[in-house]
Amino acid sequence: MGDVTDHLVGVFRDPAILLGIPLALLGAVFMSFGAQYQYRGVTKVEKLTGTSGSAGLSGKQLLNLLRRPSWVFGTLMLGAAIICQLSALAVAPIIIVQPIGAVSLVITTLLNAKISGHKPTPRSIRSIIACIGGIFVFVTIAALFATESPVTDLQLIIILGLLLIVLIGMLALWLAVRKRGHPLFYIAASGVIYGFVATLAKVVISRIQAHDFNWLTALCLLGLLVAVALGAYFVQTAYAVGPPDLVVAGLTVIDPIVAVIIGLTVLQEAANAPLWAFAGFLVAGAIAVYGVITLARYHPQVLSDSQEIHIPRGSDKS
Repeated sequence: MGDVTDHLVGVFRDPAILLGIPLALLGAVFMSFGAQYQYRGVTKVEKLTGTSGSAGLSGKQLLNLLRRPSWVFGTLMLGAAIICQLSALAVAPIIIVQPIGAVSLVITTLLNAKISGHKPTPRSIRSIIACIGGIFVFVTIAALFATESPVTDLQLIIILGLLLIVLIGMLALWLAVRKRGHPLFYIAASGVIYGFVATLAKVVISRIQAHDFNWLTALCLLGLLVAVALGAYFVQTAYAVGPPDLVVAGLTVIDPIVAVIIGLTVLQEAANAPLWAFAGFLVAGAIAVYGVITLARYHPQVLSDSQEIHIPRGSDKS
């Protein structure tokens, strides 16, 4: 217990980490509003074009998004969220910054309930609590044992190799399942990709701070841009098949879990953590993922849309 206390005191004596936490919280607020406005823009474009983006948004739909003020404003809000997150990553470990984004799930849920009229059900509320609770435990344990050290070239090569495998795998899966238009695929895919985006962003920032911008760092930046583009495409398509708070739930749970796994295994950001801490990571992560899966299944807007789609012909007598 004494080791835990020492770690906790060390964390809260570190002004960098204390600054990173409010920056990450502010980013979560911007993300919530950005997601809501982007979702509104995507749904408007679908109505105007008379086509669904569930199998992937077309080039015409993407161009129409640029003409929608709501989507553009949402994109600017997400840009502000990214700036806040990058600023937080510049001063605090990734395993602390990323999980804090789960706060945006609560804000987005309240916004979507007010705008769409689909109030959260007891089941969906329990799912949200599982998401937030799991991530809260996750970040608390991470905060106790988070440490940072310079990223070696070998670690960076491993991360880039894993990213390449993930990008190829996601594209192959997308080609196989795109016609089904299931929101969980797009949410999970974008969450995994953005987990790598956060990690690569942290690496690039650290290298720039250390004045060590070499060819490998440039390759890392290129991988970051490719991952951002593909992840953003999957997110926009996710808005076409699911409500914004469901999309945010996936991103704020899967994204940090992937980033933290990379931080733990490759970057060794919790090298001094005891065995019980890793067990806590596993349990907390499983609870959070369970929350996302059940929210996708019992979200009131998803259930309402599903019922509208499956109404038998001729059942409407009006």
